[in-house]
Formats: sequence, C-alpha cells, structure tokens
Amino acid sequence: MKWSHFKSKLLLKYTLSYIAIFLIPLVIMTVFIYLNAAKTLRSEIEQTNINQLTQAKVVIDERMRGLQEMATRIAYDEQLTRYLVHHPYYSREAIGALAKYKATSSIVDQIFLFFRGDDVIYSAQGMEGLDVFTKRYKFDTWDKTDLIRDLNAVLTPTMRPAEQVDQGTQTQTSMLAYLVPITPNSPNAHGTVMYLIHESNLNGLINSILGNYQGMTYIFDNNGQVLASNYSGESITDTDIASLYKLTPGTHSLYLNQESYSVVSVKSDTGWTYITAMPSHQFFSRLVHIQTLIFLVFSLIVAMGTILAIMLARKQYHPISDLMEFVQLKTNNGSSSDNNELEWIKKTLSDYSQRIDLQEPYARNHILLIMLKHGHTEELSPEFKETLGIRFNRTHYFVVYMGWEAEAVQNGDISERAPIMHLMNDVELPKFSAHVYGVELPQPDRLALIVGFDAVTGDDTQLHAFMESIVEALRTMVIEQGGISPAIGAGTRYSHSTQLNQSYIEATTAFEVSMLHGQGSTTFFNKLSKTQDQDATFWVPQDVLLKLVQSLKQGSYDVAAQTISTALNSLKTEKPNVPLLRCICFDILNTMLKTASELGIHHIVNQIPQVTTFDSLEDLEKRLITLAADICAQVKAKSENEESSLMDQIVAFIDDHFTDYDLSLATISSKYSISTSYFSRSFKEKMGINFSQYIWQKRMDEVIRQLLHTNDPLKDIITRVGYLDTPNFIRKFKKEQGCTPGQYRKMHSQDGDSSPFDDEEE
Repeated sequence: MKWSHFKSKLLLKYTLSYIAIFLIPLVIMTVFIYLNAAKTLRSEIEQTNINQLTQAKVVIDERMRGLQEMATRIAYDEQLTRYLVHHPYYSREAIGALAKYKATSSIVDQIFLFFRGDDVIYSAQGMEGLDVFTKRYKFDTWDKTDLIRDLNAVLTPTMRPAEQVDQGTQTQTSMLAYLVPITPNSPNAHGTVMYLIHESNLNGLINSILGNYQGMTYIFDNNGQVLASNYSGESITDTDIASLYKLTPGTHSLYLNQESYSVVSVKSDTGWTYITAMPSHQFFSRLVHIQTLIFLVFSLIVAMGTILAIMLARKQYHPISDLMEFVQLKTNNGSSSDNNELEWIKKTLSDYSQRIDLQEPYARNHILLIMLKHGHTEELSPEFKETLGIRFNRTHYFVVYMGWEAEAVQNGDISERAPIMHLMNDVELPKFSAHVYGVELPQPDRLALIVGFDAVTGDDTQLHAFMESIVEALRTMVIEQGGISPAIGAGTRYSHSTQLNQSYIEATTAFEVSMLHGQGSTTFFNKLSKTQDQDATFWVPQDVLLKLVQSLKQGSYDVAAQTISTALNSLKTEKPNVPLLRCICFDILNTMLKTASELGIHHIVNQIPQVTTFDSLEDLEKRLITLAADICAQVKAKSENEESSLMDQIVAFIDDHFTDYDLSLATISSKYSISTSYFSRSFKEKMGINFSQYIWQKRMDEVIRQLLHTNDPLKDIITRVGYLDTPNFIRKFKKEQGCTPGQYRKMHSQDGDSSPFDDEEE
C-alpha cells in the first residue's frame, strides 16, 4: 500500500465502517451471551430454590400433620382421659405416657395437655398449676390471660409466630407454640394439646436453601404472620415482608430496599407460604470465570476483526484509488485533491452518464429497428429494455409505415423531420388505450411507428375500425406538426410483439401501394387482397404475393418463409393435382425471380429446374423456402457491403472536406440521402468515436501540422481548418494539449521562436 493511502480519509472511513459493522453485532452478541448466562444461572438457582422450598414445605407439612395425629392419639389414649389424669394414683402413668409421645417427635421441645376448665396443665415433667406454668414460661407478647384464653377457646390447630420465651434461665429462647384442640366422641373440644417448638428446629429445615448466597427465607401462616425466618445479609422492612406474603406461587422480580431481588414463593395445602428472596446482583458476581473467558475471546475477535477490516477496506479502496489515478491522468493533474475521492468518481460517472444519455435514444431506436426486422430481441434482458423505456404489455400490435414524396421534402413543403420524429418518438393515446413508439429509418423521408393497444372486443370488424381511428389520429398529429399529410401503410394486427416483423413487412407493402395512389393516402394491408381478382393469381392472394416481394427485398427470411407457408396453406385442403401445383409454383416462382432480378441477384435462375421438379405440396413448400433463404442471404450480404461502402465514401468525403465551415451531420445526411440518426450511429460504429469528435481531431491534427511546418499567423491557420471562433478554439486546444497553440509552436520549433502574431492573438 502506498504511503498516500494512509492519509486518505476515505480509506479511514471504510476501515472504521468495517470495524463498526462487525463490532456492533459482536458487542450485542457478547452482551446477549453474558446476560443469557446470568439469566440461566438465575433460572437454575430459582429452580433449585423452588425445589428446596417444596421439599422443606413437604417436610414441615408432614411434621405438622404428625403433631396433629399425635394430638388425636392423645385424645383417644385411655391413660390420658380426664378421669385418669386427675386420679391421684393413675396420674403418674398419664405423665409417663406424655413423655413417650414427646420422644416420638424430633422438633417438639415440650408437650402439654390441658383440659378445658381446669386450673392445671400436664406435661412430660408432671402436673403444675397455670399460675406456675405462666411464671415458668414467660412469652414476650403472649401474656397469661391470652394464653389461658387460647387454651380454653382454640377451635382449630393454630401456630403462634416465634417469639422470645423466658424459662427462668439467663438466656431467652425463640419458640413457637402449636395449639391443637382435641375432641374425642364430641363435636366440642374438651381439651388442648400444646407443643413448644424451638424456632431453630424449624429454621434448620430451611437454612440449606440459601446455600452460599445472601438473602432471606420466610414461612408465613395462613394469616400472613411470619412463623419462622432466616437471614443472610441485609434485612428488609415490615412493609416489604408483608408484600412478599401476597405473592402468587412461582418466581418474581421485585425491588426491596430499592434493590432488585429474585423471589420464589411456594404455598402448602395447609395455607402456609414459603418465601425465598435473593439480591439479583450476586448472580452476575458469580460469573467471574465467564467474564474472563468472554473478555479474552472478545479481545481476540476484535484484534482479528480489525485486521480483517483493514484488509477489506484496502480491497475496497484499491479500485477507487486506481480510478482516481486514472481521472488525474486524464485531466493532466498529478496532484492530489482536497476533495474526497468519491467526488472524483462522481464527476467521472457524471461525465459518462451524460454520454450515455446522448446515446440512449440511438440505442432505443436500434432495438426497435431490430424488433421490426426480426420480431425479437432475445439477447437483450427485459430490465435493459425497461431502462430504455421499451414496454410491450398490450393485447394487440401493428406497424404503421409513413413517408413523404421526395419532391415534397426537397421543395420545402414539409419542415425538418426532427420535430416530427421527436413528436412521434413516444406517444400515448389515452382515448384509444394505445401507446406508440417511433422508429427512425435509414431513409430520410420515412418513419415507422409501432402501435400497441388494448381492446375488449374480439370482433375483427370493430378492431379494424379501432385501428383506422388510431392511424387517423397519428396522421392528424403529423399534419399539425409538419403541415403536409404523409402517405401511410398499415400492417396486419397481431397479438404478440414477436410478430412485429410480419406487420412491418405488410406495412411497407401497403405503403408502396399508398405512394402509387398519391401523397396523403392510407392503405391497410388486409384490404389489398380485396382489390384484386383472386383467380388472376391462381389461388394465391395478391396481398400475400406483395408481402413476399417486400420480405425478399428487405432480406427478412422469417417473414418470407411464413408468407410462402401462408400462400400454400389454402391449397393443402384443396389437394390439387401435380400439374395444377406446377402452375401455382410458376406464379410464386415468377414473383420471386422478378424480385431477385430487380435486386440484381441473377444466379437464382439456375435453380429453376430444382424448384419445378417436386412431387408434393410439402416438397414444393420446402424448395420455395430454400430459394427464399438464398435470396434473403444475398440481400443481407449486399446490404452490408453497400452500407460499408457507403460509410467508406462518407469517411473519405469528410477527410477531404473537414475544413468546410458548413460541414455537419445534416449536410452529409442530406448529401447521401440517409437519416441523421442513422448516419450518426453508423459512423460511430465504424470509427469508434462520434462525428463531432472525429472532425475536431482532424482539425486539431491539421492545426498542429501547420503550426510545426509553417510560419502563418495562428488566426489564419484556425480559419483555414474550418473554425471561425478563434478564442474558443484556443481554449479547447489548451484544455487538450495543456498549452496554447503559440506555446506549442514555440516548444516544438527548432529555434525555439514563435510567430510574433501568436502572442497578440492569444
């Protein structure tokens, strides 16, 4: 890469663009992967919490049901009836039975049996009065009155929230009280079993849920009171705790203490709710190893992407750099421009676009001319035709051929043809739902029109009347523009644009008939056969023979072959005998031989014996088509030779007269009786440059020759080569050569002197 490339803003822009192209998706993808990993980790933790909460719920529910079943067994235990418990002798056995029940539960710290209405309570340690009991177990919020009332009045199993209990020791213990009413053989409870449970025994079942994470775990009863809780990290407010109870089972994202939390809720059949709340930020902190891996991969990809971006930017900039150097070379400017390189490209494309715009009408006319001669342009894509504005999307097509007598053109009865061609170049006739394309022909006084129209009716009479209206509308437009009515020939109507060559041959045939009738007449090809006696042509319609003649004159083999087949089709149903076929053969053969003779093709006569010796109608058709192919091939070869010879004559004429002031496309076209557009197109195809460039180059070469070999004044030299505007020529000379004519003469003269008049003139 050249050093100047590194100073290019465009190259830097391309490099940054490529880096942005891959960097933006890479950043998005990296963030997505990282967030997805955190989301996956969070989902796994939340699912683990759900599983552990569910497991804890099942265990706790089983323990609570076990305590209820234990109360039921106590209610029906004969040793623990009111009578035996109060009996002085059997009360010891009742106390022993309570001790056995206590031993069966791992979470119960103490078990009590109370018969409602009594003033004593029984436990595994013995009987004691309620006064003594309330002194030995002092609850923070559960005073003596409420305790005795609850023992006498509780109707359903009730778990009191954990609270500090003073048992007369130095330390207080957080305990839960679980009251279960007992109702043996009666709808009304006669006693209450009370279990005292250390909160640590219940918390032990939920401590493992948090693991190494910070957070909190709660167990709520069916009234929303916190039965047990476990904290690891910061605690939350009572309001936030109350909001946790109201959550539906499942996973949730909440803001607690102005921080995002992941919350898992599980509800048991007993109505208890189990909650786990964990700060969300710690999920990301657990991804340290993933962060490191992602950072390393990201850095590696960025480095590789930057290198690739530079390579791609260089590859994209390379043709732009070459094009810029080409523009600098062509403009004789070796210095770099302050403008962006794209400005150079834009200027170049603009220049080429202007040239293309100038050539587009010629290309369009050339394609339409091919359609008229061959009926198809298969080598050209529909997109290219669309670019040139050529569309064949109508239901019917026919060709109109119009022209003027040479005397009318020469005498000035009609204005210049260019305005008419411009008018008819692309015509829309909304009234007839028709579109018309004008086609310039090589003859200066001839014009072809391709007409496409849509028609709902399928009746031939109505369609022909529709065609007549369209032709009349076109005639009116030409008269308004040119002042004189042209002779017009109209071909047959076809349903597809590929048959335009047929209609074109028919239109030229009809036009020749119109010219015989005089200026301003119109002839439709399909009416020609009605003007002749069919018997005079031995069953071959006159319009078919005329079409055959015209197709041979224009070298259109496809149309000629189709016309011969049409001429013989009617005979295939008649099945005439061989002598009669020979008569018909002579009729068609005479037409073809006469046409060949008029075209100067005389060797065709030698093929008469081969054509007349046929055995069937199919054999006759094959031989006539072969003869037509030979004639058309000769016509094409002759036309190409004449065209090449004509252009050689024109080039020779230009070389001899390029110094004439009035030399122009129009004068040469008029001299050789060809259209201006046809001459311009053919000249460029032969010489590679257009007419104006060729004349300028010839005059430039002559000026340089005279500058180097004569001492004549510059103005005289410029005038002699055909330029009247000396200052304009000097400017164009300097733009092309990089110096004025006087400077050029001085640089290339042997003594280094220039004419004293040169400096004054320049």
